[in-house]
Amino acid sequence: MCRSIKTLRPPALPEEATGDDIRAAALQYVRKVSGFRAPAAHNREVFERAVDEIADATARLLDGLEVRGSHPAVRRPEPQPQPDAV
Repeated sequence: MCRSIKTLRPPALPEEATGDDIRAAALQYVRKVSGFRAPAAHNREVFERAVDEIADATARLLDGLEVRGSHPAVRRPEPQPQPDAV
């Protein structure tokens, strides 16, 4: 896979991925799969559409992931202790 595509979820990326981060990863993916760094004029529309679709799918993926662990940005609140029953 393309080595310049970075992991976009915590803790690999300490903060939430931006739209620019997501689009850059989608562009790198399309470049790798198509074999073109920049498309010719006759391929530009399909190239850009692929980047848009992959960026949208990536954003949905990141929004839907539940990351468990100790990273503060993704830590779930601790359950409150329940009073002892008498």
